[in-house]
Amino acid sequence: MRDKSYRSGFTLIELMVALIVSSVILAAVATLAFAMSSASDATDDTDSKQAQVRYATLRISELIRHCKLVWDTTSSDITIWKADDDGDSKIDSDELMYIQAGQSWDYIQIRKPNTNPVVLIPQCSNVKFSLDVPETPPLSKFVGISFDLAENNIIHHYQINSALRAWAGNLLNEEGTSIVGDDD
Repeated sequence: MRDKSYRSGFTLIELMVALIVSSVILAAVATLAFAMSSASDATDDTDSKQAQVRYATLRISELIRHCKLVWDTTSSDITIWKADDDGDSKIDSDELMYIQAGQSWDYIQIRKPNTNPVVLIPQCSNVKFSLDVPETPPLSKFVGISFDLAENNIIHHYQINSALRAWAGNLLNEEGTSIVGDDD
């Protein structure tokens, strides 16, 4: 009878082996949970930046597509005549919009005169503007904006391209420097 009672329990060695196996399994589960959390954080960062790029692309494309002229450009901004709101066939300052790169070409924003800018893509780099006719912007019908964006410590290159749908080049003089015609 005494032999049966000793055989029904666990020995110290068996308990130690069970404890070690349990510790290994718990360590593996904790490592997997940490890896899943890190992957989720990385995905959230990428999703957020991709959403910013989609929103900026939509906003800039719509602005350019529906404007009258790309009036001026510099290395850090593009000036767009969005519409002849007052019908005087002249470009007024309140009819302009600006697509701007940051001071160090590190973000993209749009701005109306006398208003606060709307930053579309923060923390990007290497912002460049391009036109199909770079020497005389009012004759341009195509705008390209390229920039780099870091996603999970990897630099990705993006480009936003848009063409003017309602170009008002017929209102320009022969040099393309001022508006001389009527919008009829």
